[in-house]
Amino acid sequence: MFEAWAPGRVNLIGEHTDYSGGLVLPVAIQLGVSLRVHERSERIELGSERFGAAPLLAADGAGEATGWSRYALAVAAELGALGRPPVGIRGDITSSLPAGAGLSSSAALEVAVALALCEAADWHLEPMELAEACRRAEFRAVGAPVGILDQAASLLGREGHAVLLDCGTLEHRLVPVPDEAALVIVDSGVEHSHETSGYAQRRAELEAGMPARVRHVRTENERVLRFVEALERGDLEEAGRLLVQSHASLRDDYEVSVPQLDALVERACAAGAYGARLVGGGFGGSVLALSDRSRAEALAERLGDGMLAFASNGAQIRRTE
Repeated sequence: MFEAWAPGRVNLIGEHTDYSGGLVLPVAIQLGVSLRVHERSERIELGSERFGAAPLLAADGAGEATGWSRYALAVAAELGALGRPPVGIRGDITSSLPAGAGLSSSAALEVAVALALCEAADWHLEPMELAEACRRAEFRAVGAPVGILDQAASLLGREGHAVLLDCGTLEHRLVPVPDEAALVIVDSGVEHSHETSGYAQRRAELEAGMPARVRHVRTENERVLRFVEALERGDLEEAGRLLVQSHASLRDDYEVSVPQLDALVERACAAGAYGARLVGGGFGGSVLALSDRSRAEALAERLGDGMLAFASNGAQIRRTE
């Protein structure tokens, strides 16, 4: 019938700012989650070679689920609350995103399921409304009080561009990424999870006005704007310096780094990157290094299991008939 595709994301800069209504600058990447729908059904029946089969789920999101199927059930419930007809699907999920690497595999899964359910019901939501529903679904599924960054990036991404998003007003615009720029992602090997990390605690500390947490958000919002200016004039050296400053703030003021991430950032800079920082919620996951395209493959090899990420198009429905 059709395939729902949703990419992961790399947030260039603007970390832990989304849930306070701040600025973020993500790119959708070429890796993601695909849900191949075989037929409409009365219930939601999903299988995955990687994650295993999910139990039969109610099309309206009623009931309980465990494991990765919690995300699918929560998405169905949030869409049902918005008026989506209770139409189920039978399909298979594949993913090219490494779980726990800070590339937003959970948001990509949520978006893919949401797109598939809407398509099956012949029901349409605007991208930001769909992103909000998926954000609420993550909280419903695992209690993670995430902002809208991950889901919005998966839906709004465009090839060769970053998305400058004001998470307070939801205003957004595309920012071209210079052709000579390359993004290298290196997994620290420390698995990251919003559900089990200190993510919720950091948000609570920010909302309580803890000075160091507030300072990070204020200075990070300023760095986002300066980073956009650097990209627009093609100044990758300045962009790299801002990445290093961002990591220092995440390490010292927001305290979400771990020694493995700090070591990777240092290695990336020593190996010739313009700059690097942890990417995602922290407490593990990956490092983003900004490189010149001509040196990117060599940099990735020197850092071990580094991979190149490309700014790609956002989520979409692909016909398979």
